[in-house]
Amino acid sequence: MGIIKRNPFGHILYFKKWLIRIFGVLTHRRFRGFNELKIEGSDVIKNLPDKNVLFVSNHQTYFADVVSMFHVFNASLKGRVDSIKNVGYLWNPKLNLYFIAAKETMTSGLLPRILAYAGSISIERTWRSKGKDINRQVKMSDISKIGIALNDGWVITFPQGTTTPFKPIRKGTALLIKQYKPIVIPIVIDGFRRSFDKKGLRIKKKNILQTMEIKPALKIDYENESIEEIVKKIEYSIEQHQSYLKVISEQDLKIQQELNKRREWS
Repeated sequence: MGIIKRNPFGHILYFKKWLIRIFGVLTHRRFRGFNELKIEGSDVIKNLPDKNVLFVSNHQTYFADVVSMFHVFNASLKGRVDSIKNVGYLWNPKLNLYFIAAKETMTSGLLPRILAYAGSISIERTWRSKGKDINRQVKMSDISKIGIALNDGWVITFPQGTTTPFKPIRKGTALLIKQYKPIVIPIVIDGFRRSFDKKGLRIKKKNILQTMEIKPALKIDYENESIEEIVKKIEYSIEQHQSYLKVISEQDLKIQQELNKRREWS
């Protein structure tokens, strides 16, 4: 690979490779050391085509979620099934891997700007800016950037656009799916909110079990399914439909009842 070879966004691939290597080594123990990441379904990754794949996931921190996916995807491509043991899988990382992030997040400091070089597609949010609710039109240039990334490789998106659980799926994700017709892979994560601060940079608590479930590709009729139907499929696939909230509440209630019983017996 020549030192001046660039991706479609002008990023020098040699620099990007070393950035992923360095940050990968620095962050590895966050998922296999201080905390443990339990992975399910990563065999799905190694059977995917090299481009036009869209990963949709729930969102718990700004950066730790996507960093963990960089680890898991690269480990799977090197033959590790449901494991990120031995960080050597990052020596030759997948360089056409991108993630969608809010422009204001990726320009909020030096570290986010450096991380952006690893693969951020920075877009302007249409519903929120600087902590306030807004309502502005989607920039077609942002849509085009995502299309360029899909044409070049894989893209990770968090379609709720927020780390708050059970918020609605943004229709823009469904529009992208209908327009570019990617293979859509759902991912469900948990434990990151307990492990890290909101930005996902500082370890908040150790010995937390983190989980990542990679599901088979969604079956989508790109031509005939409506935006609303695709949105509902995404909601269920990443377990963010309101029905899951009821299940979680019932589970929490059972746990609390069990704890109360143990106190009574003691």
